[in-house]
Amino acid sequence: MKRLRWSVTWSEAAAFGLVGVFAYVADLAVFTLLRGPYGWDPLTAKAVSFLAGCTVAYLGNALGTYRRSSAGLREYAVFFGVNLAGAAVQLLCIAVSHHGLGLTSARADTVSGLGVGMFLATCLRFWGTRTLVFRAEGRRTTWTG
Repeated sequence: MKRLRWSVTWSEAAAFGLVGVFAYVADLAVFTLLRGPYGWDPLTAKAVSFLAGCTVAYLGNALGTYRRSSAGLREYAVFFGVNLAGAAVQLLCIAVSHHGLGLTSARADTVSGLGVGMFLATCLRFWGTRTLVFRAEGRRTTWTG
């Protein structure tokens, strides 16, 4: 049986996490500004704030975590796709908990979406970012037997 073996440095994971915090703050700030003082519709405000958060995360990871001097449109598009997949994971966790398991309280939705969902989505985003977006020759992401 083959298994996936990763060689992840703690500094890479920490930098990815720190960039994620900044992206979350950007997302929250833009959403709050658009929803509050500007009175935008919540879905439109969230779409724009999600784009802002993705952009902050992409630039932080490209220039900081993975130290790329040239960041391109292809990488951003793949990064955006990975982040959409992460958002879908969070929504799926809420859907399973709320509609599948019948856990319909606000607390249950928060735990499933922002607890379990955020954890799983972050794992997916980390894997996707390092494997699909910012591939490195020296980094080990290989199948071993």
